[in-house]
Amino acid sequence: MKRTASLFVFALFLGWLTTVLFAQGSVATGRLNLFRADGSARTDSNAGIVVWLTPLSTERAAAPGSRNASPRPKIIQRNKRFETRVLAIEVGSMVDFPNLDPFFHNVFSLFEGKRFDLGLYEAGSTKSVRFDRPGICYIFCNIHSQMSATVVVVDTPYFIFLSTPGDFRIPQLPPGRYQLNVWAERCSSESLKAVSRQITVEGASTSLGTIRLQESRDLATVHANKYGQAYETPVFSSPIYTQP
Repeated sequence: MKRTASLFVFALFLGWLTTVLFAQGSVATGRLNLFRADGSARTDSNAGIVVWLTPLSTERAAAPGSRNASPRPKIIQRNKRFETRVLAIEVGSMVDFPNLDPFFHNVFSLFEGKRFDLGLYEAGSTKSVRFDRPGICYIFCNIHSQMSATVVVVDTPYFIFLSTPGDFRIPQLPPGRYQLNVWAERCSSESLKAVSRQITVEGASTSLGTIRLQESRDLATVHANKYGQAYETPVFSSPIYTQP
């Protein structure tokens, strides 16, 4: 009789433990090594890397502790630059673009993540954009050619931004099949596609192994304005408009 009761209690414990582990989900761990075009390893904190896992099942589970509860992301314009150079967000997110410079900016993008043109807006004002489709969105200012930022819009709540190459973890993953994708700002689309693959998440932890990326020398660094033309040297009458 005592043995039967003990087995019953043990079975209840196993059931409770299984429920807890399922609720917490699995964690995917990995390491990303990034190399410059000359082959030297990057270890600085200015890398700009995004890793994400997109569920392949027809039913997409919501991540516990939704990112929607977090403060709305923003890309500040200050000192003629975007202070956030790389931003990773889930599709449907709204991003604020506050102008903290004492002059006008004109933020725009003509790329797949979201095509938009915020027009000229003055110091102290803010405009916002909802990124309603996945993709890589390169953002510029139509006045100051040196200003650039990238918004990586992903169709999944399971992603992480890495400022420094190295170890990473993506928690709270329901078991199942996922598509692994990586983006790094100085890497070619071919090299990024080469490390993309399908993975299976199961158990308490799933290892993604080591992802190796090398930057390209061939990526363009010059971009056109929103009209597809080369930037002209600005000429303004006010002394606050200094040359870029």
